[in-house]
Amino acid sequence: MLPFSFIVKSSMHVLIKSTYLFFILIYISSMFSLPVFASNYGTTGIIELPSARMQDDGTLSFSVSHDNLIESYSITYQAFPWLEGTFRYTGTKEYLFWDRNYELKAQLFQETSFLPQISVGIRDLVGTGVYGSEYLVATKKINNLDISFGIGWGRLSNGSSINNPLVNISDSFETRNNNFGLGGEIAIDNFFSGSNIGLFGGISYRFDKLPITIHAEYNPDENISERIYNSVLVEDSPISYGLTLHVNENIDLSLSHQHLEHIGLNLKVNIDTKEPPYKFKPSPYISSKDLSINEFPKGFNPSLWYDRLLLDIERADLFLLNAKLKPSERMAEIEIANDQYAYWPDALQKAHELTSLHLPKYISNINYVITEQGHRLHTISLERAKFSQIAEISNSIKILPVNISRDIDHTTSFVKDEIFIDVELDHRLMLFDPYKPLAYQLFANISSKINLPYDWSINTSLRVDIENNIDELERPSNSLLQRVRSDSLKYLQEGEDGLATLFIEQRSTFIDQPELHYRVFAGILEDMYSGIGAEFLYQPYASRLAFGVSAAYVKQREFNGGLGLLNYQVFTGHASLFWATPYNDYDMALHIGRYLAKDIGATLEIRRTFENGWQIGLWATKTNVSAEQFGEGSFDKGIYFKIPFDSFFNDGKKSSYKTRIRPVLRDGGARLEGYTGEIWWDIRDARFDIFTQSQRD
Repeated sequence: MLPFSFIVKSSMHVLIKSTYLFFILIYISSMFSLPVFASNYGTTGIIELPSARMQDDGTLSFSVSHDNLIESYSITYQAFPWLEGTFRYTGTKEYLFWDRNYELKAQLFQETSFLPQISVGIRDLVGTGVYGSEYLVATKKINNLDISFGIGWGRLSNGSSINNPLVNISDSFETRNNNFGLGGEIAIDNFFSGSNIGLFGGISYRFDKLPITIHAEYNPDENISERIYNSVLVEDSPISYGLTLHVNENIDLSLSHQHLEHIGLNLKVNIDTKEPPYKFKPSPYISSKDLSINEFPKGFNPSLWYDRLLLDIERADLFLLNAKLKPSERMAEIEIANDQYAYWPDALQKAHELTSLHLPKYISNINYVITEQGHRLHTISLERAKFSQIAEISNSIKILPVNISRDIDHTTSFVKDEIFIDVELDHRLMLFDPYKPLAYQLFANISSKINLPYDWSINTSLRVDIENNIDELERPSNSLLQRVRSDSLKYLQEGEDGLATLFIEQRSTFIDQPELHYRVFAGILEDMYSGIGAEFLYQPYASRLAFGVSAAYVKQREFNGGLGLLNYQVFTGHASLFWATPYNDYDMALHIGRYLAKDIGATLEIRRTFENGWQIGLWATKTNVSAEQFGEGSFDKGIYFKIPFDSFFNDGKKSSYKTRIRPVLRDGGARLEGYTGEIWWDIRDARFDIFTQSQRD
């Protein structure tokens, strides 16, 4: 192995990392098979109206809508078979007004032979209230015809004279507050309120022999706000009609005549995040047992079983760290690591195949110590297998605590002081600015890693600007708090080139306390902060609960991406509780502590992770900063995505794209990104329950 290696990723990988996410997802969708149908608001529906329908569990949808009044961008996720959530960013022409809002729709009753499917929804659940409305809708399928009928509150009751029946329960339902304030709050007092309710409905007919569905709907929403912002004073009709072209099973293109007044276009893309992971198959190679002595690389001893196994393990894209034989117990203890296989059971299966091939004949049982990103997690015990039995390892698997012998027989001496350099195209996005909703920077990211003894490493990332339109943004921060995040535009504009990171780090697990994992770090940690810190995670054996502590002392960096620092400094830290729920692959984390602006509070995270590597979640943070101090949005919240590149290549590899989407970036509740409770998420791919799931075909 050369002391200096230069790694340039493939052109396709470079293209993916630098292409806008929406268009990437259009490409992914062609690989899946899902029914697709949605309204212009992103929710499953007709044209603008919602229906009672739900999509398949785990379906992630992206849509873009445009008409004479507004343009809208939506992300919709089917969180449970009965619950659909949507984040929407909607604006008027000339960027006079842009609104961010969330919608939830829950199924109450499934459709039967005689009864319709019934759902209830809240539009603009957390937002300004501009699109505020609630609804109860029923949908019934008759052959190729889908018929929907609903009752609406808020905007879906415009122009109606039907009294709100809920007023008979409580007078509090009589009044609906139109003072939207800073947005971001859950306006519970408004839900299902107002003196009147509206009726709405629609039909959709899908042809058998044509990839087309036609629609018609009656929508009482008079679009008052949009017509005012666009100086369109003519009242519109409640009637709309249109058609949808099903480009393939996952892409729809819709054309509609809305309110008999203007033309609308909608593009919708669906992705199945539950798609089974690709079965990783390493490139074929000849076993080292079949190699002659002169074919072995320098430094390998062909007479030693460990060296032969090490050679095959490395060629299978795995790491063999050490081994211990226990002849009296007819057992071997093998420590392995994996940074290539997206699905850990695939890595274990390949390791078991090779280990069973090379170990001395008297060994009948093998204990594998699973190491993920430097952390020893648990021991997987398997009976030695013949090649024909490898696919059945899940039938005899046992999960045990980590118990590493101090007198190791064999240890791999990995090359230290080796520099790995990675060059790729990357991008930064600035979203939701009202005058330029999408600003971007395309840059070359030159990163390096130097592995040092005792699990230390030096990590560097250098950014070289290629193209951007961020200089066109002119929205300075108006924050009342210390500008720990809201000055991010200055870092984007003045730090087009420069150091993104330069830090030293150690990750490991205490040998005497194998349930206690840690990492320590120091240096330039991210675009905005340099400092020093540590994180500890207590993960009890085979437990769904874990506890963590993280702390860091940081100083704010200068805006130009250099080594300089500003005067602001802060000690930030959190205590964390983690729960791997047994429900639908959902995980939860609660972080309580001090944030970058020195405010005190808590962050709740919920993420859903699938075997194929997809991870989707959301978070919300409330601190002792008031909504008025926080500013627009009232509190910090957002959506998290981890998208495996395996979805593009079907290569079973671990690489992925991670991003966070915030409706608005403010200073309250701001965390040091990537340094608060991250060990638990980092080891998620190798958690104990991953190995107890059924083996795939």
